Amino acid sequence: MSLNHLSLQCRSVEESVDFYTKILGFVQVKRPGNFDFDGAWLFSYGIGIHLIQSEDLDKVTRKIEINTKDNHISFQCESIGFVEKKLKEMVIEYKRQRVEEGGIYVDQLFFHDPDGFMIEICNCDVLPVIPIAGKMG
Repeated sequence: MSLNHLSLQCRSVEESVDFYTKILGFVQVKRPGNFDFDGAWLFSYGIGIHLIQSEDLDKVTRKIEINTKDNHISFQCESIGFVEKKLKEMVIEYKRQRVEEGGIYVDQLFFHDPDGFMIEICNCDVLPVIPIAGKMG
């Protein structure tokens, strides 16, 4: 029906909560109290992000290079300029791209969360969704 949440292992739940609330506007929400591990639940835009404290920090690989073709989650935004200004103010490294399709331009910003998970911010809603074959259900 729809995306419910994304779970991410992290080196520091506190650092990741700070990132996702300050940069992306998520709000921390109550999580079930019977979990026997550290973590935090965040919610906004109709989806959740479940942060899980890694028990083995060596297993959380931190990516440094911003590869726009890497696994990522993308968030639609109203103003690329506003997000770019915020990233500069918070000294977060990012890459900006522009894609053109039939005279329509999509602007994209790519950057990492504190653990190296790739985030994309875009105005992708300007591109029409056109099925290649059959109907969209």
